[in-house]
Amino acid sequence: MTIIMILLATIGGAMLSIQAAINGQLGSKVGVFKSAFLTFSVGALLTALLIFFFEPRHSVTLLDVPKWQLLGAMFGVPYIVIMVLAVQRIGAAVATVAVIFGQLTMSMLIDNFGWLGNEQIPFSIHRLVAVVFLGIALYFIYSSNQNKDKVASS
Repeated sequence: MTIIMILLATIGGAMLSIQAAINGQLGSKVGVFKSAFLTFSVGALLTALLIFFFEPRHSVTLLDVPKWQLLGAMFGVPYIVIMVLAVQRIGAAVATVAVIFGQLTMSMLIDNFGWLGNEQIPFSIHRLVAVVFLGIALYFIYSSNQNKDKVASS
């Protein structure tokens, strides 16, 4: 089951990169906020259909959960807006690796301290090495963009 979840998460990550590339193009033509609005409008409609047809009944509703847990929905808006802006300027690869770097760093803090009600998973040297390597990858991917720009302007 763990392998399936890792595979699904990887597919989800690939889909986010596709979404970022498409939204970057759309945002440059119709505007950043209109692109974000379309993303959330279509996403809300699709999610409503999934809830209607596939979501099992739960004893707790959105009105019953601790109110701070509803704030998670608000974090998608800045992400979409930032990605629409960033992809237009630095490309899908750099923007995506930067997002993953931010996700990994914050996720390790959440894990280490057990923030937001999550299970505590201690920080380790292996996790530090992973973040460092991802930071190095981000540098090299960004640098390759800079080298391409220098060649193009010559």
